[in-house]
Amino acid sequence: MNAHEIDYEIFGEEMQYVELELDPQEAVIAEAGNFMMMDNGIKMDTIFGDGSKQTEGFLGKVLGAGKRLLTGESLFMTIFSNEGSGKKKISFASPYPGKVIALDLSEYRGKFICQKDAFLCAAKGVSIGVEFSRKLGRGFFGGEGFIMQKLEGDGMAFVHSGGTTAKKVLAPGEKLKVDTGCIIGFTQDVDYNIEFIGGIKNSLFGGEGLFYATLTGPGTVFIQSLPFSRLASRVFAAAPQGGGKDKGEGSILGGLGDMLSGDNRF
Repeated sequence: MNAHEIDYEIFGEEMQYVELELDPQEAVIAEAGNFMMMDNGIKMDTIFGDGSKQTEGFLGKVLGAGKRLLTGESLFMTIFSNEGSGKKKISFASPYPGKVIALDLSEYRGKFICQKDAFLCAAKGVSIGVEFSRKLGRGFFGGEGFIMQKLEGDGMAFVHSGGTTAKKVLAPGEKLKVDTGCIIGFTQDVDYNIEFIGGIKNSLFGGEGLFYATLTGPGTVFIQSLPFSRLASRVFAAAPQGGGKDKGEGSILGGLGDMLSGDNRF
């Protein structure tokens, strides 16, 4: 498997995007909705699967793409190809505040496992599949972290995280306990499992869920400080419910302050 070799640069701080430089006939694949901008001369096409196994039969492509439905993704991906005569640039942006992480899969022995919604884009030739759990505990209680994506190949792949990123290199036997939603991804040698927090008070009043993920080395783990599910739940909780008004949070004038600022809702 030989992926296209692409150059890149990451811009921004809290809302990052990655700019890829494509030589003639080079291409990059991405999930729908991640595209930001591109130079004239780059052609966009929708393909079935990820385009990494051109010699595979139709049935194999159907099965491979069908597994992606389990992660909530589409059967199709978008490929952007440089069909011009010179170098062209294309950019992809993170869908929410966080960081873009560049992964050279050749440095991770050709495989990296990540959260199902972390993938941003990759060089053509990188395979995007599904990593199934063989452990019963993960299947029943894994939640966000149960069905993982696997990125395979020898090229560059880019994933995004929420908030700030922490990179942990675990020694053999070293264990890290993490909220399941805070996992971005990890290398293939890391053992991933789900454990019960334990304790009646923790279960009823802890507010952190009943289970957490345990990651055991050796290997490299990437952790995010703000999972999208956590961000979405906070936004939903703060939004007015049932058509009611908000509480004027942050203002001692409350509703009167809203009227003075031009908000005329009653």
